[in-house]
Amino acid sequence: MRKCNYDKAPATCIEGKIWNGWSQILEKIQEACPPDRKRTVVAVECYQGVNKPELLSRFKELPGAWLVDTGGLFKSPEEIERMTAPYMTDDVLFGYCAHFSYTDFLDTDKVAACRRQIENTEGLVVLCGHGAAEVFRRPDILIYADMARWEIQQRFRRKEINGLGVEDRCAAPSIHYKRGYFIDWIVCDNHKKQWMEKVDYWLDTHIADFPKMIDGATWKAGLEKTAHAPFRVVPFFDPAPWGGQWMKEVCDLDKDRDNFGWCFDCVPEENSLYLNVSGTRFEMPANNLIFYRTREVLGGPVEARFGQNFPIRFDFLDTIGGGNLSLQVHPTTQYIRDTFGMPYTQDESYYLLDAEEEATVFLGVKTGVDPDEMMAALREAQETDKPFDADKYVNRWPAKKHDHYLIPAGTIHCSGAGAMVLEISATPSIFTFKLWDWGRLGLDGLPRPINIGHGANVIQWERQTEFVRRHLINRIERVSEGEGWYEERTGLHENEFIETRRHWFTGKVLHHTGNGVNVLNVIEGEELVVESPDGKFAPYIVHYAETFIIPASVGAYTISPSGISTGKKCGTIKAYVRFKQ
Repeated sequence: MRKCNYDKAPATCIEGKIWNGWSQILEKIQEACPPDRKRTVVAVECYQGVNKPELLSRFKELPGAWLVDTGGLFKSPEEIERMTAPYMTDDVLFGYCAHFSYTDFLDTDKVAACRRQIENTEGLVVLCGHGAAEVFRRPDILIYADMARWEIQQRFRRKEINGLGVEDRCAAPSIHYKRGYFIDWIVCDNHKKQWMEKVDYWLDTHIADFPKMIDGATWKAGLEKTAHAPFRVVPFFDPAPWGGQWMKEVCDLDKDRDNFGWCFDCVPEENSLYLNVSGTRFEMPANNLIFYRTREVLGGPVEARFGQNFPIRFDFLDTIGGGNLSLQVHPTTQYIRDTFGMPYTQDESYYLLDAEEEATVFLGVKTGVDPDEMMAALREAQETDKPFDADKYVNRWPAKKHDHYLIPAGTIHCSGAGAMVLEISATPSIFTFKLWDWGRLGLDGLPRPINIGHGANVIQWERQTEFVRRHLINRIERVSEGEGWYEERTGLHENEFIETRRHWFTGKVLHHTGNGVNVLNVIEGEELVVESPDGKFAPYIVHYAETFIIPASVGAYTISPSGISTGKKCGTIKAYVRFKQ
């Protein structure tokens, strides 16, 4: 295990206007209000998870303001619970993708009365809360208080926030996440997309009582620059019941924590994006970039297939010094569409960044396994204290550093203890059907949900020992080479839409996005430099284990060893959407 210079706070640096703290922000808003206008309407639109009481208390300080809390214009919590119940479902983890908008949540009569009152009011009107821009669609000043999903999840855990229009602050974090994923975040994202070109000021309220604000021009300039150069989203780390110790050292994490099992370092729907605005950090959801500059980031062919969904996910699963992941399976494409309303599924793969000597990966069922017998054994293990004999039914393969295991949907799998996995997968990120969790409890002291019913519907029983050996393990072939470098194809399976290529090099390697987004990780080498052959962007430094994104707009780029890695053998693995076999 080695400590390195892994950057936990990457940012796009720009010059622009930024206001820090409520005093500066309120002074700027007051200054922006036209003094000679009979009425000025300021709409403060909010993403779900923003601390609305803080916003209300502060915007109330604007002199002469009539403050309207849009929460009072929503339907009753009971009505909203009934409306959303079919999409929340009875499943403890999974719902069904809804297609609501704010008009479904707002009370028509209350909104109409509010609009009439605004039209008849003189002076300053401040509409603050969810749906503010829907309540009054012609504000003189539009402010958007944004929030990244990782911070929203922390607020779920601290029981600080409610879902849209409901009173569920004390619900389990998993229930909050389900409501967010299947309902609230869809509403907020679709609404945000309508308004992002028109927002005058963006608010970062991730730090309580110390907001930051940038103007629309600065926000656009930051995303424009990011969409045309290599960039990284902000990684976040979380413990797990099976978590390990590798990331503590390599990524320089808190040594007092018991473990870190997860690192999400390329999930734009959940990660933050930092702008360094004239020396001050401004935080926003990374998917703002995808919404604002879809084609520049994803490329035309990827956009045509996935819309504004970023399709490739990189994350870490650390079991070095930890335990086995849960034995699991992911839904097939048709099942995820029919059951959850998702357009594509969670195909994935395990790339071994590191491994202890006894590391293993569970993958595929053993030849001749009787499906009914295995499912009965899983149900018995779930209902009694009798353990499930995984080795009787599931292949356990020895795993070593730089192995690559392919896991098309429907394949039973899990990483065993002693592995540092770079998981390369499609982005529907919560659809893991746990079949067996080794009889342990979650970090909350409760059993983690098991999904044998869903799992039984999607397991591909033909993926047995010989199939796995031939088609899913280390399907590595050299495809090209040049002076000081060679390129290997490492997968994925033909059923999966992601292609992966590994490069080993001591000198400069030329890449091209091919009109599609590229996602890479540094698998060997302390420091690399990414450069543009024609000077489109400034040289970009990346370090060991860092994941970085190359927007489709970049076109040609080179990667070479840098600094202390100069002249040494280095490696990257690259993922992109496959369009041709």
